[in-house]
Amino acid sequence: MSATAPHLYLVGRGEGARGGLGGYLQQQGLRVTTCGSAEEMLRRMHRLRPDLALLEAQLPGMSALEACRLLRAEGDRLGLILLGAGDEIDRVLALEIGADDVMGRPFGPREVLARVRAVLRRGAVLPPLQRQCGLVRIGEHCFDAAARSLQCGAQRRLLGAVEYGLLAELVANPKVALSRERLLAVSHGQPPAVSARAVDAAVLRLRRLVEPDPARPRYIRTVRGRGYMFVPQP
Repeated sequence: MSATAPHLYLVGRGEGARGGLGGYLQQQGLRVTTCGSAEEMLRRMHRLRPDLALLEAQLPGMSALEACRLLRAEGDRLGLILLGAGDEIDRVLALEIGADDVMGRPFGPREVLARVRAVLRRGAVLPPLQRQCGLVRIGEHCFDAAARSLQCGAQRRLLGAVEYGLLAELVANPKVALSRERLLAVSHGQPPAVSARAVDAAVLRLRRLVEPDPARPRYIRTVRGRGYMFVPQP
């Protein structure tokens, strides 16, 4: 196996389940390190950082949601996929916290592999916006597509994968109404378990970041019956 192959952490309770999925992913050319808990994953990350982590939703000790929340609060943009999440509320909550993808049961190893590859692609390849322009002014903020961040004065905020995907797509298509389905595809990879309501929640988070008055948005506007539109400053 190539030393440059993507490296994954597979975090779960059952050694047999981890071994089966881990073995399949290794057969497909990925490097896999298994961990029995989120705490073990976090300890190992300081010595050997992966490209992506797969976490079972139910873990002993720190839950997958808690681990995700902690990493995102620290500004860590590690790719995160949660496996075996419960109902839609749990899945939407995981995405809002900052998970890159969420899979409910049942799921097969081939689907997991496809989701892993999709998240790795999103992390490695920036949309055309990065090549087309540098900083985009949004009120008092500057959106830096290359750095995946918003800057206001001296304060820089890293964007999660969902918020980044949404904002990059909106800014790349100014004054064009984009459907929730399209925005869901660019931000979540269109996982079937996630509804378009996740886009509404992410847009609300973006508005809280960039709008002077999120209740009366100037830059990220709702187009009734069609979706959302980015309106640049005149």
